Amino acid sequence: MSDMSRHLPLSNRERVDESAVTSDWREALAEVVTSAAPLAPTTEDQLAFLDEAGLPHSDDPSLSDVADAIRAGRRVRIRSLVTATRALLVLAGDRPVAIAPATSGAVALYAVTRMPFDRRAAVAGSALLASDDGWALGRGPARPAPARDILRFVLGLSDDVPGTPSRHRR
Repeated sequence: MSDMSRHLPLSNRERVDESAVTSDWREALAEVVTSAAPLAPTTEDQLAFLDEAGLPHSDDPSLSDVADAIRAGRRVRIRSLVTATRALLVLAGDRPVAIAPATSGAVALYAVTRMPFDRRAAVAGSALLASDDGWALGRGPARPAPARDILRFVLGLSDDVPGTPSRHRR
């Protein structure tokens, strides 16, 4: 995890103004909700996403209204962002979805520390390298993979270990 630490605020990297550093993830959560909008065209899809994400809503939600309420609301902790990001990946399925590198890295860092033992063992002694987002978790030989594949693994949505060739079934 020290590989990621050089990108984190208040670390031992070159000194810059870090007065804006916060543990409030409102903007990132609002962006995740906004990213879900084109993937959830019906009210039923939107309700399913909001329920999976654990976000409060009305019976006739507008994801843009939910995102605005998040931005204007109370402070958001990383756990809420992780839950919503997982819900976004479930909603997206195989469709493309954009997740900001800072968001994907923070979610992966949180989730990798809470993975079940068998998942941790599968990546022990290696670094998960997000080949498209520029962050890495862990130490050891790099396991390059798209950030989405890493997120799907650490969030329990896929059993494919990032950075290893997928097994072909016959």
